[in-house]
Amino acid sequence: MKINEASIKMWSRIGSRAAFGMAVLELGNTIDDFMVLTADVSTSAGLERFKKTFPDKFLDVGIAEQNMMGIAAGLASEGIKVITTTFAPFQTMRCCEQIRVNLGYMSQNVCMVGLASGIVLGTLGYTHCCIEDVAIMRSIPGITVISPADCGETVKATFAAINHGESVYIRLTGGANNPIVYKDDYDFEIGKAITLRQGSDITIIAVGTMVYESLKAVEILDDRGISASVVNMHTLKPLDTLVIEKACELSKLIVTVEEHSIIGGLGSAVAEYKATLRKSPPQIFIGLPDKFGKAGEYRYLLEKYGLTANQIADRIMNQYERF
Repeated sequence: MKINEASIKMWSRIGSRAAFGMAVLELGNTIDDFMVLTADVSTSAGLERFKKTFPDKFLDVGIAEQNMMGIAAGLASEGIKVITTTFAPFQTMRCCEQIRVNLGYMSQNVCMVGLASGIVLGTLGYTHCCIEDVAIMRSIPGITVISPADCGETVKATFAAINHGESVYIRLTGGANNPIVYKDDYDFEIGKAITLRQGSDITIIAVGTMVYESLKAVEILDDRGISASVVNMHTLKPLDTLVIEKACELSKLIVTVEEHSIIGGLGSAVAEYKATLRKSPPQIFIGLPDKFGKAGEYRYLLEKYGLTANQIADRIMNQYERF
């Protein structure tokens, strides 16, 4: 599958879910013992072409997510590479026990894809928003957790996850016309963060949609005299601790930015590791508050919770001046 400027622009235009569907179509062409399971969301997951092209490699279990995970574990136990997908709250919270027992405890390898995580489905209310999935999934032994920064990284993460040595949860954020972080092909490795920009004053560690917003925030901070690094911590478990150590050595302030609850997500993971270091700078946690909000359009909710580039820059500026 070619990853170039044209394909990156196309994936950005159609969004992470459709880009995931195209990646899965490629895997269907290259892997014989391969199955994709979905819980009544084949269209939403961009799987219509896959379903028609590879009917023997596709199974829609209906609205039965827990059953889907049991089937996936059984297929994996027979050596089949399996991807499961549904909307993020149903992929993770509804299936939590099945994931814990069948995948974590029994060490069966399945690639789980949580569609439309964060608050992109805000018009449907918080039943369909997902602000807790990282906290849940990274607490289960034997589960790798990835949140791609853009649609190109969604494709790369899907390819990497299918051959990973343990179960993987891929958290997809954002909608159509998803902003592009990587304009060219690049090396992606599970567990290895990518430093996108070097700065001398602070380090912003971001994930998912917030990588792009953080890069834009850094441009604003530059104009205000603050030099910032930006790290794409695409893998939340296992965490790239070497990048965190380097940031703590070189920066006066660490900032974590995520479209997830400030409890249990990227900010918590970074803080947990920072606590083991002899010396580390203060940390600002930027994310979603520990509460359920009201329904609303995606951009409205991002602005409501201070997750746009201007708001991120303002928050950092106000806090930085205190240190």
